[in-house]
Amino acid sequence: MVTQISQRQLRNDSGAIMRGLNDGTSYVVTSNGVPVGELKPLRAHRFVRADVVLRIFAPAPPVDLEQLRADLDATASQELEPRA
Repeated sequence: MVTQISQRQLRNDSGAIMRGLNDGTSYVVTSNGVPVGELKPLRAHRFVRADVVLRIFAPAPPVDLEQLRADLDATASQELEPRA
C-alpha cells in the first residue's frame, strides 16, 4: 500500500509515519504537490529453523569440498596486497 504525504506531514507526523513503515506502508513524499521521494519499509529478516533448511537442501547433490576450494582458489585472488 502506497500513501502520498506532503513534506509538512513528514515533518509533523514522523512518529506515525515510522509506525506505518513498521506495518508495511510505503509513502511517496511530495513538495508543492510534486512527488520528490519515496519511503518504503526494509525487508524484514526471517529466521528459518534448522529442520526446515535441512529438509529444503536434502535433495541437493553433495558438495565436493576439495573441488570447491580449487574453484575458489582459481577464481579469487590470494594476494595479500589489496587491489585498490
